[in-house]
Amino acid sequence: MRLALLFSLLLVVLTIPGIAQDFPRHMTPEERRQLLENGGLDKSRFLRGIETPPPFDNLRTMAEWEEIEALTISWTSYPGILKQIVRAAKEECVVVILTENPGSTESYLMGNQSGGPLNNMENVVLLDAEINSVWMRDYAGNTVYGNEVDNRIMVDWIYNRPSRPDDDASPQYIADYYNLDLYTTTSAPSDLVNTGGNFMSDGFGTAFASKLILEENEPGNDYGVSAKDANEINLIKQDWMGIDRYIKMEMLPFDIIHHIDMHMKLLDEETLLVGEYPEGIADGPQINANIEYVLSNFNSAFGTPYNVLRIPMPPSTGNLWPDSEPAAYYRTYTNSVFVNKTIIYPSYREEYDTIAERIYGELMPGYTLVPIDCDNNAEPIIAASGAIHCITHSVGVEEPLLISHQPLNDTYDTENDYDVAAYLNHRSGIASATLWYKTELAASYNAVPMVPVEGNNWAASIPAQAAGSTVYYYIEGQSQSGKLQVRPIVAPDGYWKFRVLGDAVGIEEMSKGLFGKVFPNPASAITCIPLSTKKSINQARIVLRDINGREILEVFQGNIPAGESKYFLDASALPAAAYVLVLEAEEVRDVWRLMVN
Repeated sequence: MRLALLFSLLLVVLTIPGIAQDFPRHMTPEERRQLLENGGLDKSRFLRGIETPPPFDNLRTMAEWEEIEALTISWTSYPGILKQIVRAAKEECVVVILTENPGSTESYLMGNQSGGPLNNMENVVLLDAEINSVWMRDYAGNTVYGNEVDNRIMVDWIYNRPSRPDDDASPQYIADYYNLDLYTTTSAPSDLVNTGGNFMSDGFGTAFASKLILEENEPGNDYGVSAKDANEINLIKQDWMGIDRYIKMEMLPFDIIHHIDMHMKLLDEETLLVGEYPEGIADGPQINANIEYVLSNFNSAFGTPYNVLRIPMPPSTGNLWPDSEPAAYYRTYTNSVFVNKTIIYPSYREEYDTIAERIYGELMPGYTLVPIDCDNNAEPIIAASGAIHCITHSVGVEEPLLISHQPLNDTYDTENDYDVAAYLNHRSGIASATLWYKTELAASYNAVPMVPVEGNNWAASIPAQAAGSTVYYYIEGQSQSGKLQVRPIVAPDGYWKFRVLGDAVGIEEMSKGLFGKVFPNPASAITCIPLSTKKSINQARIVLRDINGREILEVFQGNIPAGESKYFLDASALPAAAYVLVLEAEEVRDVWRLMVN
């Protein structure tokens, strides 16, 4: 009798608005029913923040790899996973925790559960807050800067979950704590429904999303917000966040939430880490079609094709996938979060986790990698359609020192210096910039002063190196106010690198730059080879050679038309190794390095 009464009371408590619940990331059937019966969201929940666009020039939404002041989480369900995130993140920045019971949260953090007590509560802030769910990424505000690196503000949308009004209002707690103006797209015609898991910014005006953003704001939408077409949504993003190019991809048939953080991640301004299924499995075909759409229609912030890298989407036990019967959970390694010099990412089972660790390690040298089990434990959060990125967000630093650089490619040039260009900006101006390089990992870096060339651009050169050399380098900037910053942010432990290749394939002249970025690279299946030439090239061959110069296969033979063209090879039958693609013709020659794994 007593147990039955306690259980009944528990059910009552869990249905009281404002009490945190174990909501999944996706919309529940009850929420769907509520939305339809009420004819949309309760608009009284929108009343917060500043409902007019930020009054600053050159608005810029930060990228996730930039320096952050705080990582933010909501303390509700999955406390064991949250505690592991806090343990790793507090070594890099402040961790701000929204919690309805600060005392209980601190007791858990300092208790013996989930790896034992934290070493201390330094860098941990507990804010007494009303919240509904753990999915911080989807409802938190976004850091935006006025004048590119000044006027730090937060911009928030209408959260697309009807039974979670406290989540929707929670960005105000973070804004108040950091004394930030909170701008909200909550008033027509800018009443925009959106979700953070379906948004990624490159820090320079480009953002990615699935077409969920169109569906949720279209005429006759379920949320009761004003109707908007794609152009009107684009203008809202531009006016409120400085997004002047909003790339929208088709929704995936087996990802029930249609959030892009479940299958892709921006690693830098030109690199897309994309989840990969076996051929023909689940969302693999649509993901590939979406990436082909992006590569065919958009270039990176540097004006060159995006670099697409792949990471496996792991199956469940029994080798089941999201399109299996029964359907498996949507397991993904791209659902990771940058926390300054640390990357926290989900893990599942060792046989796949070791591959993910190797890929992250190779792509992001110098970062501390922290895997957290999101599946094979007592808190299988992936069963609720989310993982690490979904339950975290961040607050950028007040005074970012922005550094952007397009890493140098491998080269055959052993005679000319290697020019390095970078963009640097700070609210106080840039006092100096330095290029650091070395050719041996165990050696010390050499310093080369960079010089301003135009606007906020700086330049320097690395001396020419002998064939067979590998050059490791990074860039350091100092503001007029004295702030120091490096890029990559993990330098000098992390770096960019390029190789000076030998003349193994008999190429006697410099690359002509006709090859676009070959993708995916590393390759394992169908691989696209873009070419761009101002005039047609007659009697051309594109061949693949090994590093000893032996021809492995002929990709194409014939005339290449002026303009853009694409050629393809199937890397699935090739041994894992380094290769060189060579364009051969009487009047021109070009090369591009291809890795096969």
